[in-house]
Parts: sequence; structure tokens; C-alpha cells
Amino acid sequence: MSHESYTACIEACNSCATACNHCASACLKEDDVKMMARCITLDVDCAAACQFAAAAMARGSEHAKAICALCADICEACGAECEKHQAEHCKACAKACKECAAACRAMSH
Repeated sequence: MSHESYTACIEACNSCATACNHCASACLKEDDVKMMARCITLDVDCAAACQFAAAAMARGSEHAKAICALCADICEACGAECEKHQAEHCKACAKACKECAAACRAMSH
């Protein structure tokens, strides 16, 4: 598959990585950072997974579908954690994670 057919999913992954990186940084500035520890950890994992998936799709990797399936799993976990928090950056991240999970899940089939 050429990278053009992956464009929407690549964009969702890049948007999600950006949201996760922002969320992790913002969580570190919260008053109760310890309460945000799992959110921060998942944000970092999710951003890395999204960047990996976007790069794999851009290269037309033979493993892109498997990487997208893994990315969807991590996005779902991160989004579920972010939904537990009231901060705007967490809400925005949860939304980006859900959108990316859906795009990656569709791409992985």
C-alpha cells in the first residue's frame, strides 16, 4: 500500500502524538503530579506509538497494520486514563486518542 492511502491515519497519529506530548508536559505542571503519574506514562507511550505508526505508514512498512493495531490499543488505554481527569489538556488528549484509535483500528484490518 502506498503512503498516500495512509494519509488520514498518519494525520490522526501525528495529531495524537502532539496532544499526548502536550498533555504529559501539562500534567507535570499540575499541583498533584503524583496523581497524574499514570496519565503521564501513558501519554509518553502513546506519543511514541503514534510517531512509530505514522513513520511505518509513511515508509509503507510491511508491518504497518500490526503497528497500527498496537497503536490503537495504546491510544485506547491512554484515552481512557485521560478521561478520568478534569484538566482541559486531558480532555483534548482523550479526544485525540479516541480519533487515532479509530483510524488505526480501521487501518489494521
